[in-house]
Amino acid sequence: MSKVSNRTKIASALVGALALASSNFVVADPLTDAQAAAGKLHTDAAKSQVQVDKYYDQAQDMLFEYSSVADQRESLKAYNDYLATLVADQENTMKGIQDDINGVDKLRQGVVPLMFKMVDNLEKFVALDLPFRAEDRKARVENLKNILNTAEVTLAEKFRLILDAYAIERDYGNFVDVETGKLNLDGKEVLVDYFRLGRVALYAQSLDQKKAWMYNTETKAWDSLDDSYLRDITKGIRIARKQGAMDLFALPVPAAEAAK
Repeated sequence: MSKVSNRTKIASALVGALALASSNFVVADPLTDAQAAAGKLHTDAAKSQVQVDKYYDQAQDMLFEYSSVADQRESLKAYNDYLATLVADQENTMKGIQDDINGVDKLRQGVVPLMFKMVDNLEKFVALDLPFRAEDRKARVENLKNILNTAEVTLAEKFRLILDAYAIERDYGNFVDVETGKLNLDGKEVLVDYFRLGRVALYAQSLDQKKAWMYNTETKAWDSLDDSYLRDITKGIRIARKQGAMDLFALPVPAAEAAK
């Protein structure tokens, strides 16, 4: 009786142990599934975060690019406004130039006759003036007359040359001068030093310093001077040539014409 009971107890214990183990395996299956699902959710969440970060970075890049484009647009707008101002100013300048061009013909109509008149008056002045440096002065006038009829020289250059000629003639009256040349006296040529006091008087002295003459503006002839003036003429010639110190000298001068 007791042996059966012990076997029965052992069998019962084994059955209970097997049942307990079986129940533990059954409970463990849902937990494992939950853990696996949680892991998958975590993995999916990580992947989603990567996508979110990617889209965020793209959005930031697009925002930066938009800001850059907006800045460029503002810069281009400011530059275009600046160019518009320049164009407007250039158009005003061009209009002024065109107005000047349109007025050139009228200016030419007034300047060209004036230049011819100035050259003609200069030629008359040289002919009536004291006969010094006659060849150079006459050649200058002839050159101006030729230039006026030359199409290759601009109007401005022609006018400048005429003014230069007038300036040269003006300077002749501001200083003393001496040059060597030939003086025609009664058909005979004599080598002389021409001595000029501005435009006040013109003298001539033979190279041997034994004879002297003064130009007579009324008779257009040379009047002989007294020998007493030879020393003073020689002094004046030396001063003009910078061969002597500045000094006083006395020479006759033509009488001033009465004002009309």
